[in-house]
Amino acid sequence: MRILVTGGCGFIGSAVVRRLIGFTGHEVVNVDCLTYAASAGSTAEVASDPRYVHVRADICDGAALRAILAAHRPDAVMHLAAESHVDRSIDGPGAFVQTNVVGTYTLLEAVREYWSGLDAAARAAFRFHHVSTDEVFGTLGPADAPFTEATPYDPRSPYSATKAASDHLVRAWQHTYGLPAFVTNTTNNYGFWHFPEKLIPLVTINAIAGRPLPVYGDGSNMRDWLFVDDHAEALVLAVERGQPGKTYAIGARQPRTNLDVVRAICRELDALLPDPAGPRARLIHHVPDRPGHDFRYEIDPARAEAALGWRARHDFDTGIRRTVRWYLEHRDWWTALQARHDSGRRLGVVASPQETAGQETAARETAA
Repeated sequence: MRILVTGGCGFIGSAVVRRLIGFTGHEVVNVDCLTYAASAGSTAEVASDPRYVHVRADICDGAALRAILAAHRPDAVMHLAAESHVDRSIDGPGAFVQTNVVGTYTLLEAVREYWSGLDAAARAAFRFHHVSTDEVFGTLGPADAPFTEATPYDPRSPYSATKAASDHLVRAWQHTYGLPAFVTNTTNNYGFWHFPEKLIPLVTINAIAGRPLPVYGDGSNMRDWLFVDDHAEALVLAVERGQPGKTYAIGARQPRTNLDVVRAICRELDALLPDPAGPRARLIHHVPDRPGHDFRYEIDPARAEAALGWRARHDFDTGIRRTVRWYLEHRDWWTALQARHDSGRRLGVVASPQETAGQETAARETAA
C-alpha cells in the first residue's frame, strides 16, 4: 500500500513514517511544509529508503495537493498535519483556523477529486485517516468516566475548537460524498523528536540545564500519557484495518498529574545525570495557570484495542525513562532549535485583540 502522510516531519507524523518504513512493506509519501515544529532529522533514518519520499508542500495549497496525488497515486491518506500547541492557539488563533480547518477542507476536496477518479475496487479499498485529539471532548472532573468514542464534543480552546471543526468536516465528507474516511482521537503523546515547547520536553531540557521547571497552577491537572511509538503502531494498524465512518479512541491507561510528570522527569535525570547542587525537584516553580486550562483528559481505549488488536506497550515509567535518555543523547538537536526559536518564552497569556492581530500579521509576514 502507498500511503500519503501529511505532517510526516512532525512529532507524531515522523513516528508514523518511521513505523511504516521500519516495520511494514508500505510505501510513504510524506507531505510536510516544514514549519517551526517539524524536523527533517526526525525522518533521517528512513530518508534513503526507496519506499520513502518527502514532498515539501502546504496542505492549504490545493493545486499542489492535486499534483502530488496525481503523481504518487496513494492508496490511503493519513492526515496528521496540524497546529497543535494550546498555548500558541491562545496567542494566535488565526494560524490554527487556517491550518486545521482550511487545510483539512482543502485536503479533503483534493482527495475527494482524486478518489472519485479511481476504479470501483480502488475506491472501495481507499482510506482517509484523520488523526485528532481527545481535547475535542472538553474536560473531565476528578470522578468522571474517561472519554470514549461516544463522548459529546465540547472544545474549550482555539486549538481544540479547530480540531473539532476538522473532525466534523471529515465525517461530513464521509457521510455526504461517501469518502471512506474515519477518525482517531488520542490523548497526550510524549517521546522522541518532540518540539521543546510542550510539557515533557520543556521540563526535561530545563532540568538538564538547571533552569526553573514551570508548572501551571498547583500541578493537579491530569492527562493520560501515551508513548509516541505506541501511538504510531496503533495508527498504522488503524489505516490498515479502520472502517469508514468509525471513530477509534486511542489511549494508554497511564493517567498522571502534571506535577507527577515533572517529578518523574526529575527522578530520571537525577539517576542518569546527578546534579551536584542537589535533586532537581528543587527547581519546580509554580506559575499562574493558563486561561481555560482543562482539568483532566483521559481515554478509555477498550473499543480501539479490540478493533485494532493493539495495546500500548510502554508503561509511563518505562516511556519517560527512554524519553529523558533520548534528550540527553540528542543535545545538538534541541540546542540548535533553541538558538533558532524562542522556545522558552511563556505562551498562552491572553493578549488584547490588537496584540493578537499584530502577532498574526507578523507571523504571516515572516512566512511570506
